[in-house]
Order: sequence, then C-alpha cells, then structure tokens
Amino acid sequence: MPRPPARGLCSRRYPAVLRPNSAPADVKEYPSSYVFVLDMPGLKSGDIGVQIEEGNVLSISGERKREEQQQKQKEKENDEAEVQLSPFISVVVRCSYGLEGLCSSASLLAAPFENPLYAKVVNPTLSPQHLQDLPGFTRSIYRRDHAVITPESHVFSPLPDWKNTLGAYLITPATGAHFVMYLAKMTSSIYLYVHESGIFQFVNLESALPAKDVERFVFVLQRNLMMSNGSGMREVLDVDSYAYLPANYVHAFTCDTSAFVVVFERRYEYLENHSPEAVVSSTQLQKLLETPGEVFELRKLLPTNAAYDFNIHIMDFQPGEYLNVKEVHYNQHGLLLLEGRGIYRLGDSWYPIQAGDAIWMAPFVPQWYAALGKTRSRYLLYKDVNRDPL
Repeated sequence: MPRPPARGLCSRRYPAVLRPNSAPADVKEYPSSYVFVLDMPGLKSGDIGVQIEEGNVLSISGERKREEQQQKQKEKENDEAEVQLSPFISVVVRCSYGLEGLCSSASLLAAPFENPLYAKVVNPTLSPQHLQDLPGFTRSIYRRDHAVITPESHVFSPLPDWKNTLGAYLITPATGAHFVMYLAKMTSSIYLYVHESGIFQFVNLESALPAKDVERFVFVLQRNLMMSNGSGMREVLDVDSYAYLPANYVHAFTCDTSAFVVVFERRYEYLENHSPEAVVSSTQLQKLLETPGEVFELRKLLPTNAAYDFNIHIMDFQPGEYLNVKEVHYNQHGLLLLEGRGIYRLGDSWYPIQAGDAIWMAPFVPQWYAALGKTRSRYLLYKDVNRDPL
C-alpha cells in the first residue's frame, strides 16, 4: 500500500478547501485513486459521511456526541464558545478541483483530556529537567549482557504490513535476545480511498499477523483494541488488558480511534503433546501469588503449564521495597516499567529508571531492583520458562 505523504504537503492540481472547524487532512494522488488521510479523533468509519456535492466537491463529514457532563461543564466555563459547546462535533473536509494549492489546517478541536492508568508510559518524561536541553544526552545504554532503552531514544517507524501504525523496537535478536519487544502506536487518522470510479473505501487501523511459528503477546497501555480471530470471535481489550496468541493463530487487532500497546513475540519452541491456547484477560483478574522471602506483589498473566514457553509477570513494589534475591539465572528478561521509579542493578552497573523505560537482561547477568519515590512501582516482565536450556 503506498504510504501517504507527510502532513503539510501541497498539490497544485487538487486543492482542499477546509472549513474553520475541519480536521487536518492530507491528499495524495495515485494513478487510479486518491488517498485522503484525516485526523478525526473519537469517530468511527461508520460515523463518517462521504458524498460528492454540486461543483464536483467531495464532502467528508462526521459527528461525535459529547458526554453530557462534559457538555454542561463547557457551557458553564464559556457560554459564548459556539463550536466547543455544540452537542455535536462536526468535521467537514471539502476537496474541489481546478483551484490552486492544497493546504491543511490544524483542527480547532483538541483531543479530550485523559489521564490513563499508564500515563507515564504513554507520555513519558524524556530526561531529567536540568538535562533536557543538553544536546546528545540520553539515559539509554547498551552492553553485551543488558540494555536500558529510555523514551528519548525511541525511534518510531511504520510497522511492516500494519495499517496506519508506528512501532519502536526496543529488544530484538540483534541485542542477543531470542524474542522481540516493541511499542506500537495505532494512530487516530482514518484512511479514505477515493477511486476514479467514484468508489469510497475506509481503511481502519489494523495489525498484521506475525511470521510463521511466531507467538505473540499484546498488552494495552492506552485506549482499547478490538481483537478478532478466524472463527469470528471478537473481544474488546481495555487498558491493562492483554491477549496471548499462539503461533499460527489467525487474529487481528483493530481500533477506530487510536491505541498504544506493547508487544512481545518469539518463535515458539514446540513440546510434544503440548499445545498452548489463546488467552484474553486483564491484570486485575489475576490473583496475587505467594512470593516467599520477598515483599513485592506478583501476578502471572499466562498459565504456568508446560505448553507455554514464556510467561509475563506484573510485579508491584511500594516505595522503599526491593528484591531480596540478587538474581543470576539462565532466563532472559524483557522489562517495561509501567509506573513509578527506582534503581536497577545490571551486572556491575546501577541505573536510575522511571516509567516508560525498557530493559533487556541476558542470561546470568546479575540483577536487582529497588523502588524509589512516593508512589507504587510496577513493571511488566517477560520471562522464558518451561524449556530445557539445552
């Protein structure tokens, strides 16, 4: 699929005339079609109307109802703000032919304020305040047996075969790991294809299947996803929910607005007479497990039987709590700090970490963690299990 242009590009042949409350739009011409990319937060493709008006004008419009409570609050704050106080948000993009220049204007309607559960992962503090303007500064580090990847070092690019999704790979086999860990941003733009025949086609945000024999684990950090499989089953995954998909399991993740997820994938290590099943659940549904000799709270998100060759742990520490065991073991780890801050020992080095940081730990690297600050510290941990290291 051809990649749409960067926002702000202009076409002299096919201009766009935008109403004052219109959504930002990009237009790209192809041999037999035109592609319109629009930012319309909160709207589903079914909420958007498309029609050709008099004068060969393409009109794209949508409405989104505001929450009643939010509406009343807006009226109280400013009873003269006509656009903000309307019970509907109308977005119209008009594209007419024969004029000069194509322009995009920023939407006047800002996205609603939200404070998601894992806000510091979605909108991380990039670096300490006194170092943010220092050129070249990063807390990221890579060593032979461990790596700390911090948000200011994340590089997002289009994920292969995913629709309208950017990804940042944090851990891959290039580091020495036998799994991958990446962040995926399914953005809020809606693709509209307009063919010369007059046919309109919406393309929602959608994931791609992993490679053959690769299993996948998806954990939702922001908004929600719709998961479907080859049998027609559909599940909604909210923040703090997750899904495990066995190797070669046909599935797709879609969303109508936007979503932010962390994904783990690895090539499944088959074990005779054992077959894992798909799992869809949430952190809060998993019981706390005993941790003899430790004070942290532990939840395991996947079944512990031998069919599963890895597990994902949620570990919670209160301020001042720490691991009693200074671990050295054959397991590999991939970690994403979801909340709080602390200090991590890896090998002979000590690293301050905070929400949004990712860590890779190779087998047998000494490791230890202590929670600092004034709030709970929580991390998501990948761990390979149930297989002979030989």
